[in-house]
Order: sequence, then C-alpha cells, then structure tokens
Amino acid sequence: MDILTPTGNATPLAGGSGTSTPRSSKKSSFTPLVTVIGFHHARGPEVESWYGVPEGADPSVDYGWSLLPFMALSDGAHASTEDFSYFTLLRPATETEPATSLFGISCTRQMDSNELLNRPADVTRSTVQKAVVVIADNPQTFGALRERLSVVTYAWFAQREFTDTEILRRFQDSLADEKERGLLSEDDGRDTYLGMSLREMIHEFKWQALVLLKCCLLQPKMLFFGSRCERLCMMQFSLISLIPGLIRKLQDCADPELNSFEEQLTMPTHLRTSNRASLQAYMGLPLQIFGKGSLFGPYTPLQQLDVLADHETKSYIVGSTNSLLLQQRDRYSDILINLDEDFINITSPSLKQALQLSTPDRRWIDFVTQTVNETWDDANPSRPKTMAFMGSEEFIRLQFEDYVVALLASVKYHNFMIKHKDNPKMFLSHIEGDPATDFNMEWVEAWMKTENYRIWNNNTDSHLFDIVEPRHICAGGLTIDDVSRRVSQQVQELHLDEKLAVGKEVAARNWAAAREKGGTMINKFYAELESKSKRDGSSASSVHSSSEWDVKSPRMSTSSSFFGRDKKSSMESESILGSEESSTASSPEASPRKPRIDFATQENGVWNDDDSVTGHRMMG
Repeated sequence: MDILTPTGNATPLAGGSGTSTPRSSKKSSFTPLVTVIGFHHARGPEVESWYGVPEGADPSVDYGWSLLPFMALSDGAHASTEDFSYFTLLRPATETEPATSLFGISCTRQMDSNELLNRPADVTRSTVQKAVVVIADNPQTFGALRERLSVVTYAWFAQREFTDTEILRRFQDSLADEKERGLLSEDDGRDTYLGMSLREMIHEFKWQALVLLKCCLLQPKMLFFGSRCERLCMMQFSLISLIPGLIRKLQDCADPELNSFEEQLTMPTHLRTSNRASLQAYMGLPLQIFGKGSLFGPYTPLQQLDVLADHETKSYIVGSTNSLLLQQRDRYSDILINLDEDFINITSPSLKQALQLSTPDRRWIDFVTQTVNETWDDANPSRPKTMAFMGSEEFIRLQFEDYVVALLASVKYHNFMIKHKDNPKMFLSHIEGDPATDFNMEWVEAWMKTENYRIWNNNTDSHLFDIVEPRHICAGGLTIDDVSRRVSQQVQELHLDEKLAVGKEVAARNWAAAREKGGTMINKFYAELESKSKRDGSSASSVHSSSEWDVKSPRMSTSSSFFGRDKKSSMESESILGSEESSTASSPEASPRKPRIDFATQENGVWNDDDSVTGHRMMG
C-alpha cells in the first residue's frame, strides 16, 4: 500500500535542509586500499607499504592517519598466531567530496625470524610481526572480507619472503575491480553477516543484550574491554547492528566533528507499507547515535585517549585490549563491558536506574533468548539446529526491529497524549493508558534528552502511531509465568543450583562425620557403663547373698538393678534394697545388652565423665 503523507506535522530542523534522510545519497567513489604494517624493534609499529595508491603516495601522511599503525597492531596481538583488528579512520574533505568515515580491518600474524629465507639486517627480534590491512568505505562486507584477508595473509607469510608482495598487489586489484563492478557497494535491503552472529550475542548476554541496546540509544560513554581483539570488535558491531539500518549509515562515526547525516536529512513524504526499507525510512530509522559529538572506535589504542577525553566528545562506543584503561574506567566510561569477566559496570546512578528493564521488556527479551537457546547448536552456533526460521539470524533482527518500531510509535503517542491531555476524546480507544510506560518511563525520559531523539523527533511525522500500533510487543501486567521465569533465570545466573549442590555435599560429609563421632561416643559410654556395672555388681553380690541367681551372676544382678527383670526379681530386689532402689530396678523399657543413656549419672546437667573427649553440655 502506498501512502502520501503531509509534512506539516513535523518541525523542520533548524539550520538544516528542513527535510530528512540521506536515503539516496551519492555512493562513495573510494577504492579499497591495502597496506602493510610492521613492528620495528626500535621504532615500534610503522607503515611499510601501500597498494592501490599512486607511486610514492602515502595516505597515512596525506590524510593524517598517524595512529594507523597502532590501530592495526593491537595490544596483545603477539599472544596469538592470528588476530584481527577493526577500526575507523577519518578521510578529510576534498574538493569533490565531503569528509567521511572509512573502515579498516587488519590481520596480524607472526613467525620465527629464523624461518625467513632472507633475513634482513634490521630484524633483530626472535619473531617477525606484521599486519595486512584493508581500508574500505563501509563495513558491510567485512564478514566475507575477513576470510579472504586471512587466506591472503597466511599465504604471504607461508612464502617466508616478505619482499615478494605480488599476492598483496593482486589482492588489492581484485578489491578495486569488485568495487568498480558494484560488488562491494552497500545494499540498502540487506543485513550482512559481519563475522559474529547475533545468535552468539544473545546466547552470551541474554537479557543484558536489550540493556546494552537501550544503553546505546542513551548515548553514554561506553567502553568495551577484552583481551581478544576480534571478539571485542565484533561484539560492538553486532550490538549497533541491532538498530535497524544503522550499519549502513556510519559515515559520521570516525570523528566527533562529522555531522553529514543530519545535514542531509530529508523527511519522507511517501510510504510503501509492503517495503521494509520504506517503512524504516518513514519511521525515522536508523536512529543516528553517531552524529556530532559522537565516536565509534571498535578498537581504540591508548594513543587515541586524548580524543575520548576531549570536551567536544560527548559520547562514544569504543573498545580496548589494554588493561590500563580499567584503572581509569571512571574517567573514560559511563558503562564498562568487560568481556573477559562477563561483567558490566555502570558508574552513573541515573543511567543504572534508566536501564532497568520493565516487565514487558524482560518478558520479550526472555522469549528471544529462550528461542535462541532452544535451537542452539554448539557445533554451529550461527544457525539453529532445526535449520528453521525461529531462532535464526533474521528472526533476531526482525524481533529487534519490531521492538524498536513499537517503541518509536509508543513515544510518538506519548507525546500526542501530553499535547492533547485536555481532550482525551482524541486518544485511541483501543489503547489503554500510556504505552510508553511499558518501556520504562525513566528510560524514555532519558532518551528524550539525547541527540538521536532530537534528530528523530524533528524529522518524523507526529502521527507515526497511525501506521504502527503504539503497543509494546509483550504489553501486559506481571503474571505468574513472569515471576517463575524470572526466579528460574536468576537461579541459573547466580549459579544457585551449583552452590546448593556443593552445600548438600558438604552437609552430607559433615553428617557422616558426626554420625561416626557420635557412634564412637556412644560405644565408649556403653563400655564405661558396663565397667561401672561390674564394679557395682561386686558390691551388690554381698547384699544379694540370699539369692542363688545373684550369687552365681553378680553382673546380671547389677544390670537388673538398672534395667529391671520380671516381677519376681523386682520383688526380691525390693525386699533387700528397699523401695527407692526397687523403683529404679523396675524400668521395663531397657535391655541388659543396651543400657539407656537416660540412666547415665549426671551432676548439674553435665555428663559426669571426666575421661570423655566430647565434654558436651546438656541442659537439664
């Protein structure tokens, strides 16, 4: 269905073109470049050669890329056989083209110096470390490019002769040819695989994936840390790809001064509801979190910290493999995501409160997580074991797109309700209350203070909720299922089941030890009681001399005085010992072989057993 929409409901952006969205902006003419970065024992990382540039040209000098060697050779790359780094570069404005962002991907390898066929004189270290770098104008093809770059770098190292660079020249020629034929051009209707699947991200972060997404939209200073550079970078790319369309609109992300997206923004006046790209454009997507004052640096070396600390840098998403940044995390981050320890630290109290997920939020992300986990395949994490749509990469993208679109419609309706609060008859009859509350109003209010909200709100129709229903995907109150699911997940997240298992094992061991110790005590008590009975029996035999049975068995006579015999024996004892002793001798419950503990001698509630190793106090 095609819809023509008026533009009068939106407020033109002051200082801009008054229209919205560079959907049809001219394609970049930048040709991919290949360069080699080497590590010199005295000078450190440095550019060694370029491919795809005129003879004698050095783009690192022409464009001011002094930090390129440090971006390509990441800290800690020497610890692995192969590692990848992803970074952004600013290409300054030329006479024909404005300033824009470029994207670099490097493959770092190392080999033993003794394996070189011709070892140069300046190679004094035991290993040789180099990185082959590709610089392109968009990151969409990095998934496939990474595999090709890995093969080329491996083959170049396998030659054991770094002066032979024919393979690198041919590699750059193939990239230039593909660019000319349009094979490397961005496709507005396609979400490409960047190297790390969204399934892996959801499986690892679970509900926190939504927390990180909502955090991105608040535009704080986000710092990712991890010892593995490739995983560090891919996690950030995967995260920002959850914002529909953003991965194709990163032209301003390399420098806080860039703002071409907003400057070229035009408001869409035509909508085709059957076309996904058209619907995204009409809804104001992508939400541009990398505009003026913002920066994106998947791998950011320490040499770039001055840019992060600059007053003009208001927000960023950056990654580092250097642990020195952890010591200054309060200075350089509002939120720290430590991938090595699976730990997220939010230093800002207001940010922490805003990032609390609402019940519908948690219900929705739990559904997505459960779907991914139920279809998880350890052998191939990137695709569902059922090979079906549910739990697939496209399933996750569409779920997040539906969530974001519902959010945008709900916030527009929230603004509409405030504007017409004195005329509730204008409200939608089938929408109960304010749907924005289902997204956590503290977060909504914080988002409404950001730059990306300002750009979006000023350049979209005020009645977006007429196109998309303003309702959270999982709207509704708290249910028993929500509580049980939350408790179950908290048990798993806190590893309570494992802790209880350990506790049960410890308790079982302690119980066994207590039983053994108690058995030893009782046996000792029985033995001492029997010994006492023998001593008492010797004295009792003289008193019981009139009884033939007692004379023949003094031990049994003594036992009978404690544990009783039949009535006849009891009467005989009474006639000789008197009534006080006969009451003791008439206990019918005891056994001659197993005396009852109740009859042990006590004094003031303490076992009268000076030789006992236990010394337990008993209360009378």
